[in-house]
This record gives sequence, C-alpha cells and structure tokens, in this order.
Amino acid sequence: MTTTAESPLARLSEQELEKLAKEFDAIHDEVFAELGDRDRHYIKTVISVQRQIVVAGRVLLLASRSRTAWVLGTACLSMAKILENMELGHNIMHGQWDWMNDPDVHSSVWDWDTASTAKAWKHSHNYIHHTYTNIRGKDRDLGYEIMRIDPNQPWHPVWLAQPLFNFLLTILFEWGVAVHDIDFRAAQRGEKPWSEVRQELKGIRGKARAQIVKDYLGWPAISAGAFALAQLALRGRIDQPAKSRVGRRLRKISSKGRIGATANMLDRLLPGVESTYLRTLAADALANLIRNVWAHAIIFCGHFPDQTYTFSEEEVENETRGGWYVRQLIGAANIEGSPLFHVISGNLGYQVEHHLYPDMPSSRYSEIAPRIKDICERYALPYNSGRFSKQWLTVHRSIFRLAFPGGKPRPKPGPYHSPERRTGPGGPSEASRFRDRLPAEHPDAGPEHDYGGVEVQPPPRGNA
Repeated sequence: MTTTAESPLARLSEQELEKLAKEFDAIHDEVFAELGDRDRHYIKTVISVQRQIVVAGRVLLLASRSRTAWVLGTACLSMAKILENMELGHNIMHGQWDWMNDPDVHSSVWDWDTASTAKAWKHSHNYIHHTYTNIRGKDRDLGYEIMRIDPNQPWHPVWLAQPLFNFLLTILFEWGVAVHDIDFRAAQRGEKPWSEVRQELKGIRGKARAQIVKDYLGWPAISAGAFALAQLALRGRIDQPAKSRVGRRLRKISSKGRIGATANMLDRLLPGVESTYLRTLAADALANLIRNVWAHAIIFCGHFPDQTYTFSEEEVENETRGGWYVRQLIGAANIEGSPLFHVISGNLGYQVEHHLYPDMPSSRYSEIAPRIKDICERYALPYNSGRFSKQWLTVHRSIFRLAFPGGKPRPKPGPYHSPERRTGPGGPSEASRFRDRLPAEHPDAGPEHDYGGVEVQPPPRGNA
C-alpha cells in the first residue's frame, strides 16, 4: 500500500515522540547489556574467514595460467574485498566493536583496503551523514553532490549528465567516496581551511599509492616471481606461451649471437612470467571493480529508493530525540535477502536498523528488526523494505528522471502492518520490557556513545 501522506514527523505529537524515543532507547540498552562472547566470536570469525579467502585467492592466482584457477582466484579476491569493505571496514570504523576494547579491532586504529582515509571517512560518514541523514543542504551523501536524487533539490543543466556521473561513480566508487570525503565546497565557502584539504589530499595520495603498488605492482610481481621460480626448478616443464614479448623485441634487433641467445633464454622463462603478471593484475582490477559495483548498489539501495523521505532544515529545527529516531527510520530503506546476502552487504540490508543504531554490532540487526517493526505498527510508521531488484530499479529510475527538470515526489509507503495483524488492543512492545535495564545516564546508553572517532550526534536523552 502506498500513499502521498505527509511526513510522519508532522503528525506525531510531542508525547508520542517522547514515548517512541524511550522505546528505541530500550532496544539499544537491552542489546548492549548482553553483548559478549557470542558477538566477539562473530567478528573474529569474519576477520579470520576473510583473511583465509584472501590467501586462497592469492594461491590460486599463482596458477593463473589455468583459466579455472584464474576464475576461482578472482572470485575469492572479490569476495574478500567485499567482506573487508562492508562487514569489516565500514562497521568497525563505525565503532560497532569498540566495546570489546580489542587493540586490533577498534575504530581508532582500523584502516580499510580502499582509497578513503579512515579519518576523513569517519567525519564525512559517521558524523555528517548519520547526524544529518537526508536533510537537504546538510547531508552531503544525498546524491553525493553530483546527482539530483530528490525532486525538492533544484535542477541545474549539469544534472543532465548525472546518468553518466552515476555510471562513473559505480565503477570508481572507492575513489569517488575518497574525493567526496574531502568536501571541497566547504573550503570554497570558507568553512574549512585549505590547509586541512591539502592534508587530506596528501592522505589520499598515500592511500592511492599503497593501493596501486599492492594490487597492480606488488601482487602481480609476486605471482610472476613464483612462476619463474617454479619454472626454473622444473627446468621449463610448465606449460607457457611459445614466445616472450621481450624476446620478440630482441629478435627484431638480432636473432644471432648473444642477443639471439638471450632471446632464446627469455622464451624459456619469460612467457609464463609475463602472462602470470598480467593475469594477476587483471584479477586484482576485476576484484576491485566488483567490490565497487557491489558497494555502490548496496549503499544506493539503502538510501535512495522511492520509499525514503528527505527533509528541509526547517522541518528538523529544534529536533527532539524522538524526531531524530523517526527521521533515521523513514530516511532509510532495507533490502531483503538471505543470511549470506546480509553478511556480504555488511548487514546494510538492514539499513533502517543501522541508521537507528549505527554503533550496534551489525550481527544484531536481524534480531532487533521484529522489534522495530512492532514499534512501526503501533505508531503507524512505515517500515521501508523491498527486494534488491525493486530497490535498485527505483533508485536508477529516479536518477534518470531527475536528470531533467521537474519531477514529483514518488508515493510513500503507508503504516507498517505485520502479516499477522493483531485484531485486539496492542500491548507493550517487546523492547519495553527492557526499558529499565540501563539508566539513561549510563555511558553505554543510546546510539551516540563515542568510541574513538564515532561521532554520531542525536539529541541527548531527556530531549524526546
């Protein structure tokens, strides 16, 4: 069911927002009160599995002369990069695992296998995006400042090219996010010193250099070197192309004497080395591309489908804690999928739960989802969710339509109703049973607690 009804923020009373804030706080408190070995085991297991997949991929690519080994190695690298980016990097740097006080798995020290520096990303994403979610003019992730994805955003002729911008952002996502994190416009407006911009650019250059050396020079060279050693040990018995590229060039100079002898020696050794190097380089490039496309799809499907609301600065002026929760709830959308889908999407298929509790371990989102739905049903709030294909298509329909002038807001979902809708009066929510587990002033209470760089800033408790 869809409707063009006004934003739920406009029809909830102060008393309802106050009660709603307490219920959302109660869910957070209950989960954080019971975090322990099960959660620690989960993240340690994901880290271990991700590293094992990396090793498997690299070993397979040592034999990348075999098409089967190349395909399997590339698939392993792609999966490892997706896990590292989504379930590990994104969530660890959100502070979701800071409660463990693990010196190696902490938002203050973790860095990820992508072009963005941890410091710039945490400010741009954790603070700006999660504090000002979907507020036009405040949330820089709303179209990433290169696309018009809401009809309330003013049209400009440059938006005619946004389908192209979106395509380029898809295949170059890690680099686009890295540049986006710098916020050049803030420097142009005088809100950010250019010295800070230069420092951030220096950090990106360092990350870019490390990424390029690792993926496009280092690992291909290691694979090629391993092939050369194996070929020498086996006295040239490994199958390889007949001629080397360097040998062919030498023969153009001379096919006799020392040059000819050198060319013959290179033909015995280099063809496989060259081929292995190039195949490993191609595998790394393809794995990075697959990771970029996947991350772009998950993030866009969780933020920009038709179901989500955007807000003017006037709408959220003097926002209460309950209002902040509602804005997070209706400004995000979930993606339905299997348990494996949710792991490789960083559990960002539960984007609604993530925006409500960005510091909560991602493995808990599926457990609290029924409680969020219960609150939505009792307060007549939407719970935005849909299949991946549906979310992806609506996002890209908006990108293409809003490249042109005009456009109207798409119909929004009505209040959530569970499949087994209750017929009697509603009782207290499941979460309300835990309302008094932690006092409001407890340092772990609420989604705003700050562990080493997590800077989400909702209104404080007591400000409903």
